[in-house]
Amino acid sequence: MLGLDFPTIGWIVLALSALVVGIAKTSIGGMGALAVAGFALFIPAKESTAAVLLVLIIGDVVAVSTYRRSADWAMLRRLLPAVLPGIVLGALLMLVVDDTTMTIVIGLSILAALALQLALRHRPAPPPDVEPHLAATVGAGVAAGFTTMVANAADPVMALYLLAARVDKMRFVGTNAWFFLLVNVAKLPFSAGLGLLPASTLVLTAVLAPTVLVDTWLGRRLLRRLSQQMFEGLTLAASLVAAIVLLASALV
Repeated sequence: MLGLDFPTIGWIVLALSALVVGIAKTSIGGMGALAVAGFALFIPAKESTAAVLLVLIIGDVVAVSTYRRSADWAMLRRLLPAVLPGIVLGALLMLVVDDTTMTIVIGLSILAALALQLALRHRPAPPPDVEPHLAATVGAGVAAGFTTMVANAADPVMALYLLAARVDKMRFVGTNAWFFLLVNVAKLPFSAGLGLLPASTLVLTAVLAPTVLVDTWLGRRLLRRLSQQMFEGLTLAASLVAAIVLLASALV
């Protein structure tokens, strides 16, 4: 069961991670993986997935209320059916592997997705609003479901998928907001079934909730000031940093 007797530095990192959630949910999607890494530094990986899940849902609700009209529902309808198999696979993995192995798998998955996206950026750009290939959509859905279940680390997967589809930044955050609200709520029964939602996790969520709400306001202001090019660059950079932090925390 998750305890709340963190050292001072632990509370600082958890609070900063909650702040990052607020920014990630309303502006730079790839930054969400930084929050996952922050939680995993002070909470065992499996327990941290549930601890951060409730914090993420708070950010999801605010993001949807802000960007609900910007979502691409055609894209969501293609993606969501492939997510459930990924969630089931992730839940099964959590039953059989230890925290260190799971963290390494997620870090490597983020790096692989980032490498693929960087390679694609050197190819001729597709027309704007191009519909991704069905295989890419199914792969992204399964990967997002798997990574979000085992470590709440699907932000880079979705970020890379949406960037590859060349959506503009407003459609990016709107689609991202609805996707993660629906998926994160769907994950709650799985987390509860794995015994990862004790009362102490609910208390931690209540303590950190105000920091999430404050930074959703900051994220909205930040998004208005970012150019499309800077938005994409920061999203990719955040994915890379998150992967490095996750791998370092598992290997050190």
